[in-house]
Amino acid sequence: MTFAQPLVALAGVLAALAFAAYAVVADRRARASALDYSQLGFLEAVAGRTPWRALFIAVWALAVLLLGVALARPAVVAPVAVHDASVVLCIDTSGSMASADVEPTRADAAREAAATFIRAVPPGTRLGLVAFSTAAIPLGDLTDDPTVALDDLGRLPPPNGGTAIGDALAAAAGMLPAAGRRAIVLVTDGVNNAGRDPLEVARTIGASGIAIFTVGIGTNGSGQLIPGTGESAEIDEDALRAIAAAGSGTYARVADAAALRTRLAALAQTTVRERRHVELALPLALGAGLLGVIATVAGLAVGRFP
Repeated sequence: MTFAQPLVALAGVLAALAFAAYAVVADRRARASALDYSQLGFLEAVAGRTPWRALFIAVWALAVLLLGVALARPAVVAPVAVHDASVVLCIDTSGSMASADVEPTRADAAREAAATFIRAVPPGTRLGLVAFSTAAIPLGDLTDDPTVALDDLGRLPPPNGGTAIGDALAAAAGMLPAAGRRAIVLVTDGVNNAGRDPLEVARTIGASGIAIFTVGIGTNGSGQLIPGTGESAEIDEDALRAIAAAGSGTYARVADAAALRTRLAALAQTTVRERRHVELALPLALGAGLLGVIATVAGLAVGRFP
């Protein structure tokens, strides 16, 4: 938390302490004066006020503290949902995505999870899709209509060819607007073997303010081969971590279809959030006023105030 006027916050703390100290001293003097009266009933009535007065003193001191902090104009940096965000989902359609280490195949699991992502994106978010293998192919323009995005997903090609992650990132960045909350979600087995260097592209994209989130799908050491080749179906996690770091995003690996759906559903919310300064002065001031009203009304209601 930061304060536009930190000295005012300090003054609020001191004012709350001073109020509490004054109220406690005044209460003790009142109880001491009560000892001068000979009527036992009156003494008992005054003594019975002590717990209530202590409670009211604490509530009022807190109200003074909150008011002082509010006047200092506090703010925090927090993730805030952006209603006009733009996100591009890049889906690997290379030959390695036909591997069955993720049932029924990596490609089928990715397609199903992509549909989950589209349905989970908040209303107003503009969404685009890029399919990539040896080359990257945008499947449609950015749209805020989930039905259109699902139709675009229906044009996802079957697994075939190499893996050009760098080209996919560049194509996705080219679809995004020049400003605003922008993000790319990359779903791949992460073994790049074609096109531009993905890390260099990711660094350029990250420098422009576009966030990159990577999801690695598959398992290492499964012993399975990429269909039609003699190559092992592996996943390059180090590359995906580096790409995500370059775009100030996160990396996650999933080894089954359910985990992939869960991850993409979560990213549908994460990608449309950006860190912003949130002013707290108004809610704190309202809280201070509410506490003061509650303490006064409650005190009058029980007949123990002031």
